[in-house]
Amino acid sequence: MIDKQTFHPLNYIKKEEYSGSMDGMRYLLKKVKSGEEDVIRVTVWPEPLGIYRTPDEKKTSTEAPLTAEGVEQAADWLNEQYETRKDYWLENLHRPWTEV
Repeated sequence: MIDKQTFHPLNYIKKEEYSGSMDGMRYLLKKVKSGEEDVIRVTVWPEPLGIYRTPDEKKTSTEAPLTAEGVEQAADWLNEQYETRKDYWLENLHRPWTEV
């Protein structure tokens, strides 16, 4: 689980993509334009591949404001995705690249 007390990537996200993984679930937080505003796009996908090699149908995304509150929303969403699909993430945890 992502601990919101120590998860503070806002300044990093403003400049670069922020990625990580949690027991078979990979994630990426990225600043994108939504109309006139910058927002955080949060994407999750299963291991073993990176985001650009994983088929789009295996990715799930949401958006949050590019603020400290948006980062908290992103952490909540990531934790929810992990908990509600835990079996899926764990079955992909040690999947060989050759099975992709």
